[in-house]
Amino acid sequence: MSFSEFSIQELASAFMVLFAVIDITGAVPIIIDIQKKGHTISAMKAALASFVILIAFLYLGDKLLNLFSVDISSFAVAGSLVIFVLAVEMIFGIPIFKNDSPSGTASIVPLVFPLIVGAGTLTTLLSLRAEYHIINIIIALTLNIIVVYFVLKNVTLVEKVFGKGGVYILRKFLGIILLAISVKLFTSNLTSLIDIFK
Repeated sequence: MSFSEFSIQELASAFMVLFAVIDITGAVPIIIDIQKKGHTISAMKAALASFVILIAFLYLGDKLLNLFSVDISSFAVAGSLVIFVLAVEMIFGIPIFKNDSPSGTASIVPLVFPLIVGAGTLTTLLSLRAEYHIINIIIALTLNIIVVYFVLKNVTLVEKVFGKGGVYILRKFLGIILLAISVKLFTSNLTSLIDIFK
């Protein structure tokens, strides 16, 4: 990792992609519902747990892929399909991913798993590694976790500021951004794979 690889453009792009995938603002109604059921949510615990898991996966995810003889470009193509499905969910409101996580404490399940650190977020991280320098991804991830902490700490305030209509519109807009990103990831990495087999 080198600071010479720092890029505002890459940072902004990675931030937007992760912000859209994590979709913490879209999860505000779910978080409020969890609290109404009497569960206590620790914003710091959830944010730190999410950050540690995501950073660990960012560095060790490719090693896990190597165990299965899968290269990063192949994973990025597969990841683009997952991001595509997430985008379809957000744009059309069609539930595709099933929340089948086990019961547990509210700060970890279902908040960290699967709302923040879900299959889509993990897949997106490794997909971004195929496109951007790691320093930009880490900074973008850190900024997103700060946003997550702020939203969890001030969830009712966020709902008042955005309103239900605002959250709905933001979710649709981010869905379109994700759709465009998934197409870019798919085409660029598929081209790399084709070049390898030529």
